Amino acid sequence: MPAGEGVDLTSILESNGTTGSQANGADSAGQRTGAGGVTNGRHKDGAVANGSSNGEKRLSGQNRPDGSYHGHNREEVTRLLIQALSDMGYQSAAESVSRDSGFSLESPTVAAFRSAVLSGSWGDAEQLLQGASASEADGEDGNGLVLASGSDRTAMRLWLRQQKFLELLESRETSRALAVLRAEITPICNDQTKISLLSGLVMCSSTADLRMKADWDGAEGNSRQLLLSELSKCISPSVMLPENRLATLLQQVKQSQVDTCMYHTAPLSPSLYADHMCDRRNFPTEVALELPELAGEVWQIQFSPDGKRLAACGSPDQVIIWSTDTFSVVQTLDHHDGGVGNIAWSPDGTMLVTCSQDKYARLWNANAGTLIKKLRRFDEPVSGCVWASDSRSLVIGTLDRSQSLCTFTLNDDEVQNWGKKHRVQDLCGSRNGRYLVAVDDQHTIHVYNAVTKELEYDMELKARPTSVSISHDSKHLLVNKRDGEAQLIDIATREPLKKFLGHTGGDFVIRSAFGGANESFVISGSEDGNILIWHKNIGACVERLSGHIPRTNAVAWNPSDACMLASCGDDEHVKIWTNKARAWEIRARRPRSSNGWRIPEEGPAS
Repeated sequence: MPAGEGVDLTSILESNGTTGSQANGADSAGQRTGAGGVTNGRHKDGAVANGSSNGEKRLSGQNRPDGSYHGHNREEVTRLLIQALSDMGYQSAAESVSRDSGFSLESPTVAAFRSAVLSGSWGDAEQLLQGASASEADGEDGNGLVLASGSDRTAMRLWLRQQKFLELLESRETSRALAVLRAEITPICNDQTKISLLSGLVMCSSTADLRMKADWDGAEGNSRQLLLSELSKCISPSVMLPENRLATLLQQVKQSQVDTCMYHTAPLSPSLYADHMCDRRNFPTEVALELPELAGEVWQIQFSPDGKRLAACGSPDQVIIWSTDTFSVVQTLDHHDGGVGNIAWSPDGTMLVTCSQDKYARLWNANAGTLIKKLRRFDEPVSGCVWASDSRSLVIGTLDRSQSLCTFTLNDDEVQNWGKKHRVQDLCGSRNGRYLVAVDDQHTIHVYNAVTKELEYDMELKARPTSVSISHDSKHLLVNKRDGEAQLIDIATREPLKKFLGHTGGDFVIRSAFGGANESFVISGSEDGNILIWHKNIGACVERLSGHIPRTNAVAWNPSDACMLASCGDDEHVKIWTNKARAWEIRARRPRSSNGWRIPEEGPAS
């Protein structure tokens, strides 16, 4: 949330009401299930106790097989099936499995706790929580509310009371809300900043204002279910299953297979019916086209966010935009003096910023090819640009120490200088709006909070970084360095995760990038002209392609086509890569009248 627009209660409510995921105990539409449902957290009247295995609690005449299920605990598997059947809406089947197996999803105590939270009976919920404390102290191990090891019972009470406080404010019962804040929340909360933020919500002018500033959707929204989801993480899974547990396990299996697939190109989720593995023949290792329209060295290329266009820039004064359907030129952006070192598409794909050696950044209408505005002349060349997610503002990076980072707002001429004194060789931003990362012309990476503009941390490297990029999930930072090493870093923990070797660096900027299906790969140009593709999770080099002579400056993977990537180099060409099966089809779509069009001599694969 932008500064000044309200309070982000993510840190206050610990995810209570801040995410749209399906809540623990909600049906597929996100609604609360009826009292008779057998979903996680709804105790079916008459069902046997949670995890019962002794004979007296088995259903009459039923003999549950002994032993494990293919090495797995039979009770755990059965309860997962009951939860999954209920989540999918098969209530009768869930009840039947519970009845036939002798296992129920949860105990009456757990069901009562769930019901109390979902109905807003905060006193009952706290009493049951306190009962869990007493039972554990007495060494009881029955069917009560058993907390997970290390769970903070005080934090759980605080979450309950915060929800109670917000709901009272929502119903305009301000006096009662203040009483809860003073008598119930303040005594158990040691964070005065949190108390101040909650106090500020009392001044909200309307229910809509409260919900916006608290980033909370109200008692009738999903906030109670989401609160329950957070609370359930603190309760022993042996008595209260985590939400959608079977689906989570299946997704982990799929992701594990994707993470180890050496040539992953399948855009869809793998099937559960068979083990997943992509064929190397589908991997983009074939040059389909060479695009020679830029008469000079090509330094940077970028696909538009939807993958339907490709822009390239370099030593010529022009920026060329091609359609990725026909690879014909759709726009030519002129009037750059000295060449363009970098480009940046707006998130909505309607605009393009060109970062020029003539010390200007220019904003273009990418559809019409017209100049919208020239963004200030700096004392040094412009090196990069990061857009805000709403495409309404952007941050420009330059080699000008006095104006190295500046924010421009599109709907007016407002310019905000970040006041940083280092030069910016390259910069990137995370899609979640959390981070902006800049590298200077020495050996340092500067990681900033993109909202507050405050420095999070600096990272000193042994070799000068030449380019940086952040993964789509905003978790990983990729740094290409002059010594011919690309490094993967966890941006939150600052921990180095992988090193990618095999390419060569030098005095010129060589760019690397994430790409492929599920961003499974890291790709980089090289001073020796090659293109290197590594498996991101394994770290192994899966392909070394002969790119451009004498060097390959930049590479980009089409975000909507895992079988298409582009490269550029000092040979004045842009190359489009795909697999052999698709190469001739792509060549056939490019108009033959285009100047300089070439088809490699080899024929289609047999």
